[in-house]
Amino acid sequence: MALKSALPLLLLLPLPLLSGLRADTQKNEVRAMVGSDVELSCVHATEENFDLNNLYVYWQISVSGTPKTVTYLSENSTVGHHNNQYKDRAQMSLDRMKRGDFSLRLYNVTPQDEQKFNCLVIRNLEKIVNIEVTLHVAANYSMPVVSVPSATPQDEELTFTCTSKDGYPEPKVYWINKTDNSLLDEALQNSTVSLNPRGLYDVVSVLKIRRVPNMNVGCCIENVLLHQNLTVSSQTALAGETNASITGNSNHTPKGPGDILENTGTGVTVLIVLGVTAAVVVIVLLWRRSRWSRWNYAGAQASRPELELTDHV
Repeated sequence: MALKSALPLLLLLPLPLLSGLRADTQKNEVRAMVGSDVELSCVHATEENFDLNNLYVYWQISVSGTPKTVTYLSENSTVGHHNNQYKDRAQMSLDRMKRGDFSLRLYNVTPQDEQKFNCLVIRNLEKIVNIEVTLHVAANYSMPVVSVPSATPQDEELTFTCTSKDGYPEPKVYWINKTDNSLLDEALQNSTVSLNPRGLYDVVSVLKIRRVPNMNVGCCIENVLLHQNLTVSSQTALAGETNASITGNSNHTPKGPGDILENTGTGVTVLIVLGVTAAVVVIVLLWRRSRWSRWNYAGAQASRPELELTDHV
């Protein structure tokens, strides 16, 4: 029992001091989305039957170089937690540990969980399992919104603003000349990234660029961990017309009333032509009916003298 009592104290020492114990460190990496559940694998490679009363199992993280226990298996096969952050979110299975699977199930992943977790299994002062699992955490950014404030035709410089929220890790931001898909000079942009109350990143990027006719720029938010690029373009009608701010993708810039009508499609034009044609047909039919009615009435008047002559015979 003295050995059992001493082991918890050993595990509070810096990790390098435990290097004298056997078992080389294995290193793995795993990714998880914010809010999801993830399993950190820790399995003994050869044995499949373990007496838990002879084992100490520790999952630890390092905080400023000092090991902090997330969860552990101690004497009498008792599972406990030293860190309130993981009290209701970290779990090991007693049944699986008896078969040599000491994996840790972590629930409701948060950005603060992005760190290295050490799995240590000790039996009779011998480290029989030593696995380091690096957890990478990610969250999707919202679709960027690109806007441009009202400006007069005399303005020589335009200011575009791009915003995106609730992503992780910190993003990379690019501004693109959509005319030739070239990257704009970073000196023209100023990006601010901040942590929100959820521990996720919000980004606001401002682009100031010289006015040119039919300008079309795009804002790209890149999540390197997810290999994800979110790009939105914004076209602005310039050269004397009223400036417009367009959110989302657009490949055409309206130039006037005729152009706007064209953008609505040919369906409206066809309906107008059909309507005019139908009206003309109705007018022609009414006119021909009116002429036919007058002709028929004249014939009846011409036949009346013959009827009267017949009555006198």
